[in-house]
Amino acid sequence: MLTFLGFAMIATFLVLIMMKKMSPIAALVLIPALFCVFAGKSAHLGDYVIDGVGKLAPTAAMLMFAIVYFGVMIDVGLFDPIVRGILRFCKADPVRVVVGTAVLAAIVSLDGDGSTTFMITVSAMYPLYKRLGLSLVVMTGVAATANGVMNTLPWGGPTARAATALKVDASDIFVPMIPALAVGLLFVFGLAYVLGLKERRRIGTLVMPGEEAERPAGGASEPAEQRLLVATVTGSADAGTAGAGADTGAGAGGGGGTGAGAGSGSGAGSDADPAGAAARAAAPQEEGFQGLDPRRPTLRPRLYWFNAGLTVALLAAMIAELLPIPVLFLLGAALALTVNFPHMPDQKARIAAHADNVLNVAGMVFAAAVFTGVLSGTGMVKHMADWLVGVVPEGMGPHMALVTGLLSLPLTYFMSNDGFYFGVLPVLAEAGAAHGVSPLEIARAALVGQALHMSSPLVPAVYVLVGMAKVEFGDHTRFTVKWAALTSLVVLGAGMLFGII
Repeated sequence: MLTFLGFAMIATFLVLIMMKKMSPIAALVLIPALFCVFAGKSAHLGDYVIDGVGKLAPTAAMLMFAIVYFGVMIDVGLFDPIVRGILRFCKADPVRVVVGTAVLAAIVSLDGDGSTTFMITVSAMYPLYKRLGLSLVVMTGVAATANGVMNTLPWGGPTARAATALKVDASDIFVPMIPALAVGLLFVFGLAYVLGLKERRRIGTLVMPGEEAERPAGGASEPAEQRLLVATVTGSADAGTAGAGADTGAGAGGGGGTGAGAGSGSGAGSDADPAGAAARAAAPQEEGFQGLDPRRPTLRPRLYWFNAGLTVALLAAMIAELLPIPVLFLLGAALALTVNFPHMPDQKARIAAHADNVLNVAGMVFAAAVFTGVLSGTGMVKHMADWLVGVVPEGMGPHMALVTGLLSLPLTYFMSNDGFYFGVLPVLAEAGAAHGVSPLEIARAALVGQALHMSSPLVPAVYVLVGMAKVEFGDHTRFTVKWAALTSLVVLGAGMLFGII
């Protein structure tokens, strides 16, 4: 009964948010509360929720102060050189922009923290996506999948959990997995390239000469073989201002300085195109461009090396586990605010500027605490895991590494990493040991589902991603899950091909 209720609760949640019938916060709270009643344990709902909140409170605190810290670092210009380098590579070509998103997310993921990765990636790429009219779910999907592959780093969490649960060395798990993970990362880059081509074709199709619905007012006719990115302004969340350029997408001028890909280049939107000219004039005033304005008053160039040193020290302290991560970010945020903005009104202004993101993410984390609290407290998650393990045919015993890899996709999506690695993985390892399968093979196979895990509704960092990108969580889920699952299967296949799993 609890097994059925657990799967039904998760399915109901996913269907409602993907159909946009409920907001994620409302769904995370109301659906588990309802299913707790169905399970006949409504009297214990308060205990389950308090227990869930208690477990996720440190995560909420970490995200709150991490958002403030990295928000301040973005404000003062710490990441501007990286952003300018990525944007110089991207120019105004949709293919380069999407691939650049994957590369940036993978690089920043080296710090082992998903929230950091998503804040930096979205802050850098969001203006360019808006400027070119690219789909924002492509940005969130590529960033989440790239981060999921990199989340297997020993200091990222899953590898350490697997090593602890099976009492093996983390390096013995991770190092042999590097070739398979490299294949997975290359697949993400290839996927980004394909999605970029689709975006280039979509944008080109929208503005082909003769397509009256998408032609700018007063636009001059162009040769039929020339495809242009015409500067237009729309109210759509997924289509901002399209850049001006030729078929290669390289005609948007310099643009590196603003981080928006909007330069003085030629093409559509010249003097013959007053609508395009007006759009370009208005573009720097759009909300999406403010974070990368090279003339923003919050820049602190004289403190660049202090901020860089503080960030490196903070990340080193995280990896060395000198203090709990929430404490490190709390101290880092307080120090960054005090040094960069010594005047009280300026500090209040910076906190207020990031309050939206802080409130949205913290609210989502505490709402998720209701969901996880009910899943764990009622015993649903345990019954679901036991049922999935129990349905594995006896003949699959010698192939338990493959079974573990396949099960890691749904289980790490529907469960927390703690629940999977500490609750389910030891059972799978025990079953594998009975058929001569090494615990190291089981542990490596258990990592392959991380590409999908990073888009799970139970991962707090994903709410940072969709919140900053202004993307509906349901849209992100509908777009990303299939690609993330395919990436995980590619990693699993590569691991088996190389004899790692």
